[in-house]
Amino acid sequence: MVNGAVLVAVPEGRVPAGAQLARIGKELADQGLEVRWAAQVEEARAVLQTEAGLAGAMVAWDLPDGGDTDREGGGAAVLRLIGQRFRNLPVLLVMSHDGDADQQFERLPLWVSEVVSGYIWPLEDTPAFIAGRVASAARNYHEAILPPFFKALRHFDQAHEYSWHTPAHSGGVAFLKSPVGRQFFDYYGERLFRTDLSISVGELGSLFEHNGPIGDAERNAARVFGADRTYFVLHGDSTADRMVGHYCVTGDEIALVDRNCHKSVLHGLVISGARPVYLVPTRNGYGLAGPLPPAHTDPDAVRASVAANPLTSGAVSPDAQYAVITNSTYDGLCYDTVRTARRLAPSTPRLHFDEAWFAYARFHPLYEGRYGMAVGPDVLDDEVRPTVFATQSTHKLLAALSQTAMVHVRSAPRAPVEHDRFNEAFMMHGTTSPLYPGIASLDVATAMMDGAPGRSLIDEAVTEAIRFRQAVVTSGRRIAEAGDRPGWFFGVWQPDTVVDPRTGERVDFADVPASVLSREPRCWHLEPDADWHGFSGLDEGYCMLDPIKVTITCPGVTATGERADWGIPARILTAYLAARGIVVEKTDSYSTLVLFSMGITKGKWGTLMDGLMDFKALHDGDAPLERVLPELCAEHPDRYAGLTLKQLCRQMHEHLARAELIDALDEAFRRLPEPVLPPQHCYRRLVRGGTERVPVSKAVDRVAAAMVTVTPPGIPVLMPGESTGAADGPLLRYLRALEEFDRRFPGFRSETHGVTIDRYTGDYLIECLSQDG
Repeated sequence: MVNGAVLVAVPEGRVPAGAQLARIGKELADQGLEVRWAAQVEEARAVLQTEAGLAGAMVAWDLPDGGDTDREGGGAAVLRLIGQRFRNLPVLLVMSHDGDADQQFERLPLWVSEVVSGYIWPLEDTPAFIAGRVASAARNYHEAILPPFFKALRHFDQAHEYSWHTPAHSGGVAFLKSPVGRQFFDYYGERLFRTDLSISVGELGSLFEHNGPIGDAERNAARVFGADRTYFVLHGDSTADRMVGHYCVTGDEIALVDRNCHKSVLHGLVISGARPVYLVPTRNGYGLAGPLPPAHTDPDAVRASVAANPLTSGAVSPDAQYAVITNSTYDGLCYDTVRTARRLAPSTPRLHFDEAWFAYARFHPLYEGRYGMAVGPDVLDDEVRPTVFATQSTHKLLAALSQTAMVHVRSAPRAPVEHDRFNEAFMMHGTTSPLYPGIASLDVATAMMDGAPGRSLIDEAVTEAIRFRQAVVTSGRRIAEAGDRPGWFFGVWQPDTVVDPRTGERVDFADVPASVLSREPRCWHLEPDADWHGFSGLDEGYCMLDPIKVTITCPGVTATGERADWGIPARILTAYLAARGIVVEKTDSYSTLVLFSMGITKGKWGTLMDGLMDFKALHDGDAPLERVLPELCAEHPDRYAGLTLKQLCRQMHEHLARAELIDALDEAFRRLPEPVLPPQHCYRRLVRGGTERVPVSKAVDRVAAAMVTVTPPGIPVLMPGESTGAADGPLLRYLRALEEFDRRFPGFRSETHGVTIDRYTGDYLIECLSQDG
């Protein structure tokens, strides 16, 4: 018996072959295979799009095309569709009994023999024999598609061996001896516990030694992701970042650090004892972080930044040993990595692209040359090429379990990565108790991306994101033209117009076919000084907006910083969406980010569109707030009782404008605090009691002992060892504005790491070095 389904794409009404095909279908069912019948191309397309469990296909070359444009007919169209969706799916071509067999072969294009596994004449063999051929091919296919580690894990599980090692639940048996344990066991199922194994299982390989099936899986991932070497990491991209930073730079060496980076990169600086020199990205009127201006990464500019930093006077060398850049950014900005590497190469021998949200980039032509592993000897000579690391949070936007990540390496002669030495850093940050289902999920995520099927999966995500983007623009256009309601609607952060590559003419974004937008990178370039993005100092083609990271914009402010008299603060919108079960990824003052991963469907983004339309109707209708956000009103009745949605939007918009929160945020990131001490020095003081918590109102000219990161936007505004500055300086002005916002609008508080809130006064407290220490 074999599980799965078989596509049988044959014309209707074949007699007597039709009756024979029906008998073959019955035999397939007896073998355990479900038959999916299709009488024309569109029916076959529907099966191929919805049935990932196909294990084989029988396709008639003379299948009706049903209007399909493939000039070679319906059978050719289905074979091409199979090639796009599946890798090495066994396909048997169903031949007609009309005419000579030799003539039929001669009429087939040569490429057909390369993609089919064999041929069937339905009347020449028994139904049982033909079904047996299909079942055998399906069984072999199921085995062949398994990647190395997952295959070994399945075989081990199917051996039903007793466990005499950790973990102590022994395949889940321990849970069965407790009432609550039994509920846990039943909830997840036996297979999870049978595959939660110890490193003592030698036949599965070692994550630290990178041998056996685990080593095979990592080598397979290196091939698929374009790396010289790939390492599986089970504690997320945060651990991968710390691992790479700890290997690349040591105590009192200089590191060039994108200020728009994840806090784990900065934790790596604390661990290594490096002396950071920050590279400051641009910002726009929405408060979104842009790319590093290319001029700031030129050798002369880097030398000037290093020379101006007080911390570098104590460095062991004036040359940076390591640089790290976020790519793509949280908001979906991705660099031309080859151009970026070429600019930074004279300044550092090691370049790290933190691609936590960008693991899919290699698998779609839209992102060609915009991911770390694209920087190889084919694009940069070995004499200048830096060694490149890319850390990816595989689970974020590929199909893997939470906490799974990868480190990809392309070594260069200037700073070669010796595996045994890098493995010391790997083991220092790794675990001797890896979760094997996590390793298996990395292995499977790799296999899913291998070849044409991987591109097809990413292409679907890109296309659905584009359709949503265009739907928002089109809805706004229709609302404005209707004239029967207030003419505002939400927008999407993207170009208003693009150059259609087919005609060379500039066309409204919503009017360009999705097929063009999904294949032409120039449509997504941040053109220098364009108003839609609001960033300055960019070169043509240097940076591109990733279409699957969709930023919805709200009325009230523009990308160039122009303010309107009224507005819809995004925190109110996302609170409403959350009440409807729609949870977004990130919310800023007037924008919110949603991610179009491989799991997005038209139905899913349709519910988001419906939520946006309903919010507009509630706002325009002056709906009572207790109807729109009942939990908020119940939790804070004294503050929000009697308000309408429109009134709350007006109050918050006016407060944001009066407090100049976006301007304060912008200034805090453009004018970085003065560095006083290396981060590691402050950490030593922190754990040994040499610090104190100080209210923001009294923290003038103090030295921070811990990182302060405000979400949104999720970027550190204050690093350990930096001065808080003057009372009217950018940092304290920004933190006081946040503090006041929290008091004025309870229930809409920012997530602020590194800030403790006094339970009695509501004051922001930050950790500073003791002045008597």
